[in-house]
Amino acid sequence: MSLISFAPHSGVWLLTTPHTSYALRIDASGAPCHLAWGPRLTLAAAEELAVPEPPAASSFEGRPSVGEELPVDGGVRYGPPSLQVRFADGSRAFEWQPTGHRVHESADGAHELVLFFRDRRYPLQVALHYRVRADTDVIERWTVVRNGGDEPVTLLRADSAAWTLPPLADYRLSHVTGQWSAESRLRRDRLPYGETVLTSRRGITSHHTNPWLMVDSGEATEDHGRVWSAALAWSGSWRITTQRTPDGRTGFTGGVGHDGTGVPLTPGEEFTAPAFAGLFTADGFGAASRAWHAYTLAHVLPHPDEPVPVLYNSWEATGFDVDEVGQKALAERAAALGVELYVVDDGWFGGRRSDRAGLGDWTPAPDRFPDGLGPLADRVRELGMRFGLWVEPEMVNPDSDLYRAHPDWVLHLPDRSRSELRNQLVLNFARRDVADWAYGWLTELVGAHRIDFLKWDMNRAFSEAGWPGQQDGADRLGTQYVRHLYGVIDRLRADHPGLRIESCSGGGGRIDLGILGRTDQTWASDNTDAADRLWIQHGFSQIYPARTMGCWVTDAPNQFTGRGLPLRFRFHAAMAGALGIGGDLARWSEEELREGAALVTEYKKVRHLVQHGRLDRLSPPSGQSPAVVQYTSADGSESLVLAWRGVPRPGDADLPVRLRALTPAARYRDSRTGTVHHASVLGDYGLRLDLPAGDWSSVAMHLVREPEAV
Repeated sequence: MSLISFAPHSGVWLLTTPHTSYALRIDASGAPCHLAWGPRLTLAAAEELAVPEPPAASSFEGRPSVGEELPVDGGVRYGPPSLQVRFADGSRAFEWQPTGHRVHESADGAHELVLFFRDRRYPLQVALHYRVRADTDVIERWTVVRNGGDEPVTLLRADSAAWTLPPLADYRLSHVTGQWSAESRLRRDRLPYGETVLTSRRGITSHHTNPWLMVDSGEATEDHGRVWSAALAWSGSWRITTQRTPDGRTGFTGGVGHDGTGVPLTPGEEFTAPAFAGLFTADGFGAASRAWHAYTLAHVLPHPDEPVPVLYNSWEATGFDVDEVGQKALAERAAALGVELYVVDDGWFGGRRSDRAGLGDWTPAPDRFPDGLGPLADRVRELGMRFGLWVEPEMVNPDSDLYRAHPDWVLHLPDRSRSELRNQLVLNFARRDVADWAYGWLTELVGAHRIDFLKWDMNRAFSEAGWPGQQDGADRLGTQYVRHLYGVIDRLRADHPGLRIESCSGGGGRIDLGILGRTDQTWASDNTDAADRLWIQHGFSQIYPARTMGCWVTDAPNQFTGRGLPLRFRFHAAMAGALGIGGDLARWSEEELREGAALVTEYKKVRHLVQHGRLDRLSPPSGQSPAVVQYTSADGSESLVLAWRGVPRPGDADLPVRLRALTPAARYRDSRTGTVHHASVLGDYGLRLDLPAGDWSSVAMHLVREPEAV
């Protein structure tokens, strides 16, 4: 059955997903116009929506700025353009002329519609792509622009797609904001009239916001209400602009780059925008999140079905003081805890003794590893663990052999200072020779030491983002940098199919669907304080699945906040994602080591629920009542409830929590206490949380469905 249908007499296209419909048509001017995005429609019902736009109320209004599939600059359009063009003769604007379409089904079962256009005057071609699948309500959209002439063209703006919402009584915008060590703070605010811009100008996805948004009428909750959302699959600078007009229209457009940059197109050159995927759900923010999680697992991650191993990372134990003897000792303690992947962090290479030198010289330090990394890697494997390594391929210290040999390899502008952040500069991955150099040493390093895992870090934003000697270098740099970054990772993984990679950028600075398409997990934040992490993880989970969220148990008091939290609380917070351990195990007491080993064992029993189950956020980390999340298997046979309480106050209510997604009429046994609960009680009346008394208490409750009585 085709998921794409067409009515030739009305020109209406209908895209169908399991629970939703998306409809559009080409109007009399040749422009592609939006009709519907929401609950399922038949083609005949969608045609009913294909009515002409009423005439403008005055000469000041112009064409509606919300409602086109890709709003362009030109004519009487006054809203934010998704496509803005400057031709060689100085002319601007774009006039739609349809030239055809294509519908096809790919080998993986996806159905794709492509609508082809050109400008009426200039040989500039535009293709609008739509992709739908039978197992998800996520609709992928992107745009391809091609210069078919013999003169250069500049794309001042070339967004992936624009999305139009139906008329609602009001609009509310959900997104995340933050900063380094305080990423993914969820915000839900009434959408103001005019334009609201979410953007990163930093060359990376950024800690400060993330390229996704959700919009509702202001009435949606975790479990109820219609929600429209979209996420951009891009790992560099980006911009999403929402617009709310006085006449009740709302939409948003998004794509690569930020204000002040452009994309040059030489004759015959083509620009392909990344996917800007959209999703409509009718059952609240929780349903939206779960749909994004399922989509990411099914269609984004390279190895979604694998269990993410419990890892140990040496950074907080050693800092830059890394050597073979010390790492072997830590590895023995990690193995005793039940760790499955041992990762050596910064400090193993070149002259790296602090963050001031050595970055870029990627050979093991001979005074610390006299026989290279081989003996350590062998010992780690003897202990039953896989071996991982921290790298930062995109950076260089000025005090390094690499920089002294290639000072022209970094981002810079002639006659401008080279700003150092964290005592380092950014290598220009837009240059093919730089990208090839990085690929070369990475594939050699991974192959020589049979490395199983790379923690790929990126510890500063762009500055002086120029490319001297390259025509239009400053404009080409942003997109080509990311394309080459993706290419290096893709080539590396093709060489080493067993290699797994974590995306890190000083914590959560590079998390998006683009990087997740070629890595296996992310480092959500450098802040490992478990209380802060509950907020960070709450925002992270709005779009991205728990399987991709690296979470560490580190020492108390925490190095960021100075807060001392119980080991069990720290473990339970980290068990909500991909569990890791980052404390100084040499300082852990025997009691802490025993408790930690028991909690690692407990996590392994339930990680299939965390990493592949359904997530329900039962209570947010508000600080007034316990924060609670629930993970449930697809068949409802098992469920894990994690709950955390901070500092209780006299009079705080101890309310039961209503569970979700259990099998009706079944009974569930708490594997920790043996208590048996009826699903009807758990779902309709609630579960009393068995939280210990005192501050910063937590509990993990594993519920297993009892066999039916014969």
